[in-house]
Amino acid sequence: MNIHEHQGKELLRRYGVAVLRGVPCFTVDEAAAAAETLGFPCVVKAQIHAGGRGKAGGVKVVKTAAEARTAAQGLLGKTLVTPQTGPQGRQVRRLFVEEGCRIARELYLGLVVDRAVGRVTVMASTEGGVEIEEVAAKTPERILRETIDPAIGLGAYQARRIAFGLGLTKEQVGKAVQFLTALSKCFLECDCSLVEINPLVITEAGDVVALDAKIGFDDNGLFRHPELRELRDPTEEDPRETEAAKHDLSYIALDGNIGCMVNGAGLAMATMDSVKMAGGTPANFLDVGGGANTEKVKAAFRILLSDAAVKAIFINIFGGILRCDVLAEGVVQAAKEVGLTVPLVVRMEGTNVERGKQILAESDIDVISAKDMRDGAEKAVAAARRA
Repeated sequence: MNIHEHQGKELLRRYGVAVLRGVPCFTVDEAAAAAETLGFPCVVKAQIHAGGRGKAGGVKVVKTAAEARTAAQGLLGKTLVTPQTGPQGRQVRRLFVEEGCRIARELYLGLVVDRAVGRVTVMASTEGGVEIEEVAAKTPERILRETIDPAIGLGAYQARRIAFGLGLTKEQVGKAVQFLTALSKCFLECDCSLVEINPLVITEAGDVVALDAKIGFDDNGLFRHPELRELRDPTEEDPRETEAAKHDLSYIALDGNIGCMVNGAGLAMATMDSVKMAGGTPANFLDVGGGANTEKVKAAFRILLSDAAVKAIFINIFGGILRCDVLAEGVVQAAKEVGLTVPLVVRMEGTNVERGKQILAESDIDVISAKDMRDGAEKAVAAARRA
C-alpha cells in the first residue's frame, strides 16, 4: 500500500524526521489560504502515487497568493503523466502546499527491502533529484549502501559512514545521523517496504530536511497498523486490484490482452512467460491461491471480464488443494452471471480433473480445451487475434 507525500511527511514528523511545514488541500480556496498562512515563496505540489511529478509539471513554486491560486487551478483535476504512471497518467485530486526553503545541496536517500540478502538496505547518493535507477545504470559507484542488522537496527557508525560518504560537513553529520536513525526506526516499526527521500536537501542554514517522501507498506503487515490502513486512497489504485484484495486474490493489472487465471505464483509467472513466447501479452497477473472456493473463482472471473482490454481468457490450473471441479463450477457460474463475451481457453490437470472437464463440457459455455500450458497459451493468443 502506498500513501501520499503529505501523509508520509506527517508520519515521518512523528518519528522526529525533519520535514517542512505544509498543508494538504482539496480545493483551490484551501490551497490559496494555505499559501497565505505559510508565507512566500512556497510550493504547490500535486499529490499522486507516482514519482517524477516535478518533471511533469506537478510542482509549482509560487511567490504570491494569485500565483498560488493559479497553480492550484491548473493542477486540480489535471491528468498528470510521469514515467511511473504510464501513458494513461493519474488525475490530481489533492494538493500539498509546503513552505519554501533555500537549498544548498540535493541528495538521495532510500530504504528498501533487499531480497538478495533478506534485510533492509539504506541507499544514499549525491545525485539527488535524479531517479535512482538512472544513477544505478550510469554511475553505480555513486550509490552508498548500508545493510541494517535486524537485531540492533541501523548503527550510528553506519549513519556516520553514509554522512561522510555524502560529503557532509562536520556540523551536518550529527543532523544526518539523527535523521537516518529516525527514518530507519519509522521504516522498521511501520512495516514499510519502501521509504524514498528524493531529494534529501541540505539547506543554506545547514539543516538536513526531507523535501519529498515516498512511502510504501508491506500489505502483509498492515493488520498490525489499523491507523495506517486508514491512509489508503482507493482513487489512486486500480479498481480491479482493490476488488481483488477484498476476495484475497493476488491481482496485478498489466497492459496486454490475454486475461490469465492461475493457482500459484510460480505457475502464474510460467503462464505469462508462455503467453509471451506464443506471441501474446498477458493482461494481468492473477493468482487465486491453492485454497480457493467457488465464490473466489467467480470473483476472479468477474475481475478478468471487467477489463475491456481482455480479448481472450486463459485459465491454467494445476489442481492440488484447489480441485479442478471446484474451479469448473466457479467458472461456469461466473460465465452465466456476468456473460462470457471473449474466448475462454482452459487447461486443467490434477485433482478431480475429469470431473472438472465434464462440468465444463456439460455447460452451455463455449470452452476451448488445451492439453498443456504451451498449447493453452498458443490457443489463447490465436483466439485473441481472431477476436
